[in-house]
Amino acid sequence: MAFWTHASAVVDDGAQIGENTKVWHFSHVCAGARIGADCSLGQGVFVGNDVSIGRNVKIQNNVSVYDAVTLEDDVFCGPSMVFTNVYNPRSAVPRKNEYRRTLVRRGATLGANCTIVCGATLGEYCFVGAGAVVKGDVPAHALMVGVPARQIGWMSRHGEKLDLPVSGHGRAICPGSGEVYELDDKGLHWVVPASSTEPRA
Repeated sequence: MAFWTHASAVVDDGAQIGENTKVWHFSHVCAGARIGADCSLGQGVFVGNDVSIGRNVKIQNNVSVYDAVTLEDDVFCGPSMVFTNVYNPRSAVPRKNEYRRTLVRRGATLGANCTIVCGATLGEYCFVGAGAVVKGDVPAHALMVGVPARQIGWMSRHGEKLDLPVSGHGRAICPGSGEVYELDDKGLHWVVPASSTEPRA
């Protein structure tokens, strides 16, 4: 099955869009964009030229994914959340050669109305709460809230808060999936069952 677009959407010639991806009302995908399969771009979404989007990415209404942003597989972008690509914009000062790259790794959730200041890497399965403002790198599985965003806990791959301190050592079970996680000096790790062939998270 090819990708699907609503009649009101604009997909510029040259854009690469994977199978079963849906582009909804009044969205615009620029010519250089690369979008994987099974994605959903909600109403009023903009995707720039220098953008890479993986598989199964959900981008909710009114989100602009600007140049220099990469979203890996399974990323969720909540309604009206914001990316930037220039750190110190001025209307009268051209800065297109000063874009700072933003990388959102696999499985991350970016809550409604949050803002990601450019130049950050957001780790796998991190969870940014609604309205938070992220100004730097985020560890894998970290739960971030507030302005500016601060870490208040850890989230499982299933999207459940784990019963662990922000720092230190411990072990917790995800209440949604039953997966086991360990916290140590290197961060949070999913404990892979002996029968599993998946890589360590």
